[in-house]
Amino acid sequence: MFEDKTVAVVVPCYNEGTQIEQVLRTLPDFVDCVLVVDDKSTDGTVEAVRKYLAAAGGSPEIVLLEQPRNQGQGSAVARGYREVLERGFDIAAVMDGDGQMDPEELALLVAPIARGRADYAKGNRLFYRGAWETMPHHRYLGNAFLSMLTKIASGYWHVADSQTAYVAISRRALELIDLDGLYPRFGYPNDMLVRLNVRNLRVADVPIRPVYNVGERSTMRLWKVMPTMVWLIFKRFCWRMAHKYVIHDFHPLVLFYSTGALMTLASVVLFVRMIVLWIVRDNIPDMNALLWVFCLVSAAQFLLFAMWFDMEMNRDLKEKET
Repeated sequence: MFEDKTVAVVVPCYNEGTQIEQVLRTLPDFVDCVLVVDDKSTDGTVEAVRKYLAAAGGSPEIVLLEQPRNQGQGSAVARGYREVLERGFDIAAVMDGDGQMDPEELALLVAPIARGRADYAKGNRLFYRGAWETMPHHRYLGNAFLSMLTKIASGYWHVADSQTAYVAISRRALELIDLDGLYPRFGYPNDMLVRLNVRNLRVADVPIRPVYNVGERSTMRLWKVMPTMVWLIFKRFCWRMAHKYVIHDFHPLVLFYSTGALMTLASVVLFVRMIVLWIVRDNIPDMNALLWVFCLVSAAQFLLFAMWFDMEMNRDLKEKET
C-alpha cells in the first residue's frame, strides 16, 4: 500500500522475455499486485513469467493474463485496467515490460493520486536534464512534435511527452473512462488524455528519467507510425470538440476553431490559384493576393483565440497545489 491506498501495476508485454523478470524483481515494496498482460508474445515471455512465478513467493501478488491474439499495447493496458476495477484497487500504474521505466520513480507518479491532487499522473522524459543526450534524437524530436499536437487535441496544455506510457491513474478516473473504446495500439496514451479531458479530470505532469539501452527491442518505426498518429490525434481533437464543447456544454471556441479551419482552407485555395495564375499568365491579380493575406491572417487570429479559450477552460485541470 502507498499511504493507505492499494496499488496495482499493469505490465503490458509483447516479446519481452529477456526483460520481464528484471521488471518484476525490481518493483517497489508498496505494490500490492502486478497484472502482467501478455499480448500473444512469440519469444517465450509467458514461460519467463511462469518461471518467475514458480520461484517467487509472498508479496506482491503476480497475476498473468494472456490475450487470445495480438491486439496492441493499448488493448493490453485496457484489459489490465478492467482487472484492476474488478479487484477493487485504489490506484493503477502502468510499467512496460521492456525495462525502460525506472521502478524507483513509481512513487513519484503514485503520490499525486494517493494524496488526491490529481486523477492521472503522467511521466515526462522531455523535461529531464540530459534528455537530449539520453534519448535517440529522432525519438526526441518526434515525441516533441506529437506532444505539441496532443496539447491542442487533449486540452492539457501543461502536459508534455505525450508518448510515454509510464502513468498512474485513480479508480475514480478508470470508472469514468470508456476502456472498451480506448485506442488499442501505440496511440492509446494520446487517446487517454483526450478522454480524461472530456471528463474534466486533473492530470499531473511528473518529470522522470529516460531509460534506454537496457536490452529493449522496439517494434515501432517512426516513419510508419507518424502519419497514423497525426491522423489519430486529429480525430480525437474533433471528438473532444464535439463532446466537451457541443454535446456536454456549448462554448463559442468551437465556432472560432471552425472559422479558423475554413479560413485556412480558403487561404490554401487562394495560394494555389496565385501560383497557377503566375505560371500561366505571369501575373497575380491584386484582389487574389489581398484575399489570400486576409484569409491567412484571419485564420491565424481565429485559431489562436480558440486555443486561448481552450487554455482558459482547462487551466484548473492541473495537479492541485499543496
